[in-house]
Amino acid sequence: MSVSHVQRSFPVKLRPGRASDVAALDALEREIFKGRHFTGHLISRASFRRFSDSPSAMLIIAQAGTNLSGYVLVLYRSNSSCARMYSIGVAADFRRRGLARALLAAAERDAIRRGRKEMRLEVRGDDPRALALYESSGYYRFGRRPGYYGGRVDALRFQKPLIEETHPRS
Repeated sequence: MSVSHVQRSFPVKLRPGRASDVAALDALEREIFKGRHFTGHLISRASFRRFSDSPSAMLIIAQAGTNLSGYVLVLYRSNSSCARMYSIGVAADFRRRGLARALLAAAERDAIRRGRKEMRLEVRGDDPRALALYESSGYYRFGRRPGYYGGRVDALRFQKPLIEETHPRS
């Protein structure tokens, strides 16, 4: 993966995650989602390790200098034309600079490379920044899971077509 430049011109390298990132990912996960009633939804160290080695997952790391500044995790089921963005997170010091958008675009490119026709995701219904990101990136809502987060906050389900179908001209 190549070096990307996001807003406010700091270079960020996007690269595949590896087992050596697990401790930093675990710390980042807890920093990002602390106090937001995500306790049952946090990714464990063991899961990050498993995902970093799994052919049915893509873990993309954003690294600014020596700092792990964000990640996106995409899951792929065999015999499915759909990719599922399982989680995305950006460290507090790197927010509002376009990093989440760059990670999302990298996840979409990976899904296209794997021949997937759409990306799906779930997002907290009370997270206006995340909702704005997905809607402005071409995602549309197709469902809701009431009380999914902590029994109080709904999960909104979004999807985006990744490959525009071409039709032969008559």
